[in-house]
Amino acid sequence: MIARLGKEINNPESICYWAQKNNIPVLSPALTDGSLGDMIFFHSYKRPGLVLDIVEDLRLINTQAIFAHKTGMIILGGGLVKHHIANANLMRNGADFSVYVNTAQEFDGSDSGARPDEAVSWGKIRVDATPVKVYADASLVFPLLVAETFARSADAFGGPAGTPEV
Repeated sequence: MIARLGKEINNPESICYWAQKNNIPVLSPALTDGSLGDMIFFHSYKRPGLVLDIVEDLRLINTQAIFAHKTGMIILGGGLVKHHIANANLMRNGADFSVYVNTAQEFDGSDSGARPDEAVSWGKIRVDATPVKVYADASLVFPLLVAETFARSADAFGGPAGTPEV
């Protein structure tokens, strides 16, 4: 469904557009939640017959995890998506790398608040992994993490392309 959205959007500024164009799956275990779900509901009255196969997405993410040489999880926020990705890694005896970025605390019992050591105890993160949980707003922190990653890559190759060495 998301690949189709990327194709129909046909906008190079869209992540879904580029994922579809490069055959990269984007999965959403809660596709019917929120406004997209509302639009699907309304569409079902105008043109009945649309069926979404969520089992296909579940098989895809679990199969990819099982057969991957290594896996890593960057979880922004939590809840259903966190559980879905971590559970896929359970199928392969845990993720090799994991970073959680959210503001949730452990005391309320929410999935989002669970620390990485809880996922280690279930086998969703490998025992020998070094998981990280960043207590911060993901919309603020994630762009900084990405920027730092690119900065390190640029440093490793002698600076950004076209930038003279000083």
